[in-house]
Amino acid sequence: MASINTYLTFNGQCEEAFLFYASVFGTKIAHISKFSEMPSDPRYPMNEADLNRVMHVTLPISEHTVLMGSDTGGEWSSAYKMGNNFSISINADSKEEADRLFNQLATGGKVIMPMETTFWNSYFGMMTDPFGIQWMVSFDTTKA
Repeated sequence: MASINTYLTFNGQCEEAFLFYASVFGTKIAHISKFSEMPSDPRYPMNEADLNRVMHVTLPISEHTVLMGSDTGGEWSSAYKMGNNFSISINADSKEEADRLFNQLATGGKVIMPMETTFWNSYFGMMTDPFGIQWMVSFDTTKA
């Protein structure tokens, strides 16, 4: 069975926000990585100013709930608007489940990033469903 968590997007304040959330919930950040740690890709040049922004952060809230987030940057930052800065993140139990959920949710919506294997060992994709809700679907390929 897939698990669902909230994924927050910020415009440069992600680390500050997650340090605040950690203090509120009394937990510690489990993982944080910056865009500077990402392998370079000529298809997606990285602006020097964005390198210290958060690429991904994970904050456990409870045994079954995780708050995740990142900063936006580059071409995606123009679409940032307070109020639309969240996605629902699904962690599927298999690649097949990830594909099924992604394809069904994307029907009538808009694919932002098709399902593909990433450098962080995840089979991952993003889309907006027909109701305007943003979704991220992933499967940890190290569990395959």
